[in-house]
Amino acid sequence: MAKAKSVFVCNECGYESPKWLGKCPACNSWNTFFEQKIVETKSSATGKAIKEKATPRVLDEVVGKNESRIDTGIGELNRVLGGGLVNGSLVLLGGEPGIGKSTLILELCDKITGNGKVLYVSGEESAEQVKIRADRLGIKNNNIMFLGETDIDVIEETILAMNPKLVIIDSIQTMYSEEITSAAGTVSQVREITSRIMRVCKGHQITTIIIGHVTKDGNIAGPRVLEHMVDTVLYLEGERYFSYRVLRSVKNRFGSTNEIGMFEMQNEGMIEIKNPSQILISDREDNPPGAIIVASMEGTRPLLIELQALTTPSVYGMPRRAANGIDYNRLTMLLAVLEKKSSLPLGSQDVYLNVVSGIRLVEPAVDLGTVLVVASSFRNIAISKDTVAIGEVGLTGEIRAVNMIDKRIKEVEKMGFKTCIIPESNKKLLKEKYKIDIIGVRTINEAMQKIGLK
Repeated sequence: MAKAKSVFVCNECGYESPKWLGKCPACNSWNTFFEQKIVETKSSATGKAIKEKATPRVLDEVVGKNESRIDTGIGELNRVLGGGLVNGSLVLLGGEPGIGKSTLILELCDKITGNGKVLYVSGEESAEQVKIRADRLGIKNNNIMFLGETDIDVIEETILAMNPKLVIIDSIQTMYSEEITSAAGTVSQVREITSRIMRVCKGHQITTIIIGHVTKDGNIAGPRVLEHMVDTVLYLEGERYFSYRVLRSVKNRFGSTNEIGMFEMQNEGMIEIKNPSQILISDREDNPPGAIIVASMEGTRPLLIELQALTTPSVYGMPRRAANGIDYNRLTMLLAVLEKKSSLPLGSQDVYLNVVSGIRLVEPAVDLGTVLVVASSFRNIAISKDTVAIGEVGLTGEIRAVNMIDKRIKEVEKMGFKTCIIPESNKKLLKEKYKIDIIGVRTINEAMQKIGLK
């Protein structure tokens, strides 16, 4: 007869404990332990599997396999992956509900089918629902095979029998194994399902893409070990009320983790944006105060993005600061520097900062633009719309150098701007001559003087 025992598992990190704990000692999360029953059969408890012993090998004598990649047919996706999908790799794609994960993957299935069969496994949608989306996207391909199943045993048998070139699992939280008594989506189920998929697909050189749900904090739902098991982790981001989507790589064993791909969600599906800078800059007929263009780097791609700021006298005793698209703590620090070094009385002002088009900026090279656009709104003086600001601001008010300055200036020149404000230390190292006016500054006060804000 089977023996049953209970163990308490942390839903965040997978830590196991023989008793319930209020706080997980591994990840310090509160109230994340749940009870899970483990059934040990007689065969599993006493039986011993015969395994081949692995022997150490000299690393220099190991003959490596040539890294062969599959062209996805989507240029922005190839950029993020580092050139395409690697044969036998395991890719995890996460994103909020309705962000476009399934749409992007279905387009991938259509464009990649020239390399062999594609197996689309869905535990959330029926074949009819997927067909409706395929018709909307104009996808008609006989090489896409659909399987509506959540049992991993059936899925594994189908993969071995079909031997496809690409497998899509949508989503990992809906799959389950009968060997584990817990519900689908729990830590044990997700860990076991991913482990089995990885063994099957890597053993037969089958490329696999797993779609995962995200939590309210934006992380992949389930144990963190899930991200460690896969080769590549991608996040599809975007504001709910904007049509633009950003595909980021936070882990990639076969390429860079700094690249991004940009798409626009339309009725025809996810449309690639070849020139993001042109999209992210609004066409302003007038030139109001509180607007400036900054140059940010996303991997090797320069992006020109518009920042907008608004300062108003605070009605309440505590002034309000709001940041959309930029870290709030970074904004408050820059406001403190601006008030201290430039003597702007911002302590009685509500300050609102917005990044146009719903893009999120994390690079410190947009600090100078942030400081100047806030000063522009406070002084009610417009900054020339032909001006771009690049630079990191230190706590003493100095403008620090940034990387890849040549690529940024080339993008500024290509988009037709006439003036570029950069750190003086970067200007000294420029090797090429540009047709635009490049102004080097050392402090925020000097930068404000150059554009007439002081």
